[in-house]
Amino acid sequence: MYVIDDVCYAGEVVPDIRVKDATVLRGGILLITFSTGEQRLFDTTLLKGSAFEPLKNEKTLADFTIFHGVMTWMNGDIDIAPETMYADSYPYTSRNAYIAIG
Repeated sequence: MYVIDDVCYAGEVVPDIRVKDATVLRGGILLITFSTGEQRLFDTTLLKGSAFEPLKNEKTLADFTIFHGVMTWMNGDIDIAPETMYADSYPYTSRNAYIAIG
């Protein structure tokens, strides 16, 4: 167990985590494979701020690149730190996968 910014997390701290692969699911959900081998679901609809507005467009969301372990969109104009994606995502299980992909 570890604590970052007063939030307690189960497991061990994973230094230098990277995004290895991602798939866009319905409703702005991303299925992300991290450098740990874990697959987790990340909800882009929860992103705040005008910088992330373009990601509400499904075509824009699907047009991503993974550059040195970081997901980017619009030629790098938008990116999200892999540490943030990991911390704000939840484990991929058969139950929440059904919800995400129907």
